[in-house]
Amino acid sequence: MGALSGIKVLDLSRLLPGPYCSLMMADYGAEVIKIEEPERGDYIRWRKPAIEEIGARHLTINRNKKSVELNLKTEEGKEIFKKMAESADVILESFRPGVMSRLGIGFDEISKINRGIVYCSLTGYGQTGPYRDLPGHDINYIGYSGILGLIGEKNGKPVVPGVQIADIGGGALMALSGICMALLNKERTGKGQYIDISMMDGAVTWLYASASDYFASGKVPERGGNRLDGQYAFYQVYETKDNKYLSVGASEEKFWKKICELIGKPEWIELHEGNDDVQEQLKLEMSEVFKKKNQQEWLDLLALEETCVGPVNDIEQIFSDPQIIERELFTEMKHPVAGNIKQIGFPIKFSETPGKIHAHAPILGEHTEEILQQLDYSSDTIENLRISGVIGKKVSGSVVK
Repeated sequence: MGALSGIKVLDLSRLLPGPYCSLMMADYGAEVIKIEEPERGDYIRWRKPAIEEIGARHLTINRNKKSVELNLKTEEGKEIFKKMAESADVILESFRPGVMSRLGIGFDEISKINRGIVYCSLTGYGQTGPYRDLPGHDINYIGYSGILGLIGEKNGKPVVPGVQIADIGGGALMALSGICMALLNKERTGKGQYIDISMMDGAVTWLYASASDYFASGKVPERGGNRLDGQYAFYQVYETKDNKYLSVGASEEKFWKKICELIGKPEWIELHEGNDDVQEQLKLEMSEVFKKKNQQEWLDLLALEETCVGPVNDIEQIFSDPQIIERELFTEMKHPVAGNIKQIGFPIKFSETPGKIHAHAPILGEHTEEILQQLDYSSDTIENLRISGVIGKKVSGSVVK
């Protein structure tokens, strides 16, 4: 039994932010039902690279979920959704503001038939404000929020991060936190509520350090000019002889002192927090030193000491990293079409209710008939719904008919 066992989620979101949020709920026991457009479904299903024509990202981010095809532009489709919502705990959607209300299945309408519904809307800019209707992606949200402007080297242009900061950190995890808090409040009061999550809002809150410094000093933080983004030699990435990289995070003096001693540069100890000119020269000299050995040689010397030095791993390397293996951050599962596949594991370690994989990422519409039968729709009615395009084609095992 997972920590969220017994919680039913209707997930209308697509691509990454919403599905990441519902993945966390599904991995820890919630029943997550993806509501997908007939024939087309969640776009991530078809993104390459693919395994047996199934998008690799879909296989991971939608595991443990069910799939129901439902045309919400039809009256019959909306009626089915409302019946599903009667017994749901959570509705998660990521359409632009106002779409669900125009369809007649927004929070106001659903809360009349389910007082306890926790209804979460996850959008780029939120339900209010001048940007509410703008389209956007992660790069836009972190651009507006100020995060993108802080990423990169001094005097260089902003650098696009290799992971989606606003999508996941500002959106998915904020939505997950909000939903869990609202469910706790519902348990106490019996009443649900509406949650307005903006990925830009969430990203702005990641600026606690830079914003706090600005509020105190009035000085606008500059890219590459702050304590933890490149200003100091002790918090930097350095290239090694074999063209790999080390992460050095010796912000505390004791860690810096140990590094200097181990690499034979005790004269650098007193330069730990020298002025900018000192830091620029020190970064050059450290770069020359680290270029003299391969990455693994430096790791053998420094990584297991009190230095805060580690590798900059690529995706291939993390598969063999002993800490990641010990923490079971990769797992395997079997899919009826894609076969045995490796996936990211479970980040939250519960002693009593751990995450687990109990179901493969669903075939589009795989659970439509099952859910409709639970709502007391007859076989003839279900077939008529297929014919009229309210639901998708029949799924048998892993085959769409």
